[in-house]
Amino acid sequence: MTTVYFICGFITLATLWFVFGGSANVFTSPEKTRINYLQERKDVVYENMRDLNFEFHAGKISPEDYASLKASLEEEAAGILAESARLQGAAGTAASTTKLKGGRA
Repeated sequence: MTTVYFICGFITLATLWFVFGGSANVFTSPEKTRINYLQERKDVVYENMRDLNFEFHAGKISPEDYASLKASLEEEAAGILAESARLQGAAGTAASTTKLKGGRA
């Protein structure tokens, strides 16, 4: 009977260690920057535009709804592109300033 308790205790401890022990090989995702987020949003908006165009040509959406949705998606895409350009311009300016101050290219 003591052997059964020993085996149950060992299995319990092994299970607890496996669940709560933490692994050295934990996968972490890369740091998400604002530019990465904007790139993902741009991809989603473009995909939505393609879907909208397909559904309009398939006759599932009225011309009025199509025009409204298309304008909305184009406005969102323009905002994303403008912010992305602003951030990339600021990053480029900071990088060129660092090069000039560092003395080496």
